[in-house]
Amino acid sequence: MGNRDIVYLQEKAKIIRLGILEALGVNNKGHLGGSMSVADVVAALYFYKMNHSPDRMHDSDRDRFVLSKGHSALAQYAALAECGYFSKSELAKTKTLGAMLQGHPERDYTPGIECNTGSLGQGLSIGLGMALGGKLDGRDYKVYVILGDGELGEGQVWEAVTAANFYKTDNLVAIIDHNKLQATGPIKECIDIGNIGAKFSAFGWKTFEIDGHDMEAIVDALDEVDKVKGVPCAIIAHTVKGKGVSFAENVPGFHNGALNAEQFKQAKLDISNM
Repeated sequence: MGNRDIVYLQEKAKIIRLGILEALGVNNKGHLGGSMSVADVVAALYFYKMNHSPDRMHDSDRDRFVLSKGHSALAQYAALAECGYFSKSELAKTKTLGAMLQGHPERDYTPGIECNTGSLGQGLSIGLGMALGGKLDGRDYKVYVILGDGELGEGQVWEAVTAANFYKTDNLVAIIDHNKLQATGPIKECIDIGNIGAKFSAFGWKTFEIDGHDMEAIVDALDEVDKVKGVPCAIIAHTVKGKGVSFAENVPGFHNGALNAEQFKQAKLDISNM
């Protein structure tokens, strides 16, 4: 477990956001919106809660992190680079031919990635398998899975939700990046999934709802999860798509968009002043 100092963690979230920009670059399409919305949660996981280290990537007792919404990989890449899994110079090479960092997480190319993700709806099932494996092996690690709220329209998610409760996988934590937007607009206009917390609760999960940009609320929820026994946990993190970039906040066009030179400069300024 890392440092619980809130200011320290907020600074790490800022570093992750700047790393997202470094990976995106100028005039290159990339998933800015969802990467920015999840940056605070990712910072709390990597720099406070999770048991992990680049020096023991294959330790059987390490905690596992699955980014089910794999298109937001830029946030994970920035965190991994800051943790020392690879050089920060790799960020600027993202999505270039032969680079270790591509548009979605890929285990065979990138140190610190637990599994390939990006085919939406599959990550919670993968995380459940990891959690069940830990139970069978007598390990005490936890598996943290971040899902997008639009992703909850996939039926496989709810199959995993059902199975996780049935098998009492209290070492599994689902974190929903509830920014309320997907690629084409508000999720309520695509598939209105209603009250997410109520749904997870109905399936037997212990559910928490927080402001996903309030670092103290994030770490408190992650600590509360550790006290829950016998059932899996879900944290519904209410977030803002594009958080930290003034012109991109709550704008669906930056789900997967490019920044021109002026926008890139403004985005760096916005984040530096957070």
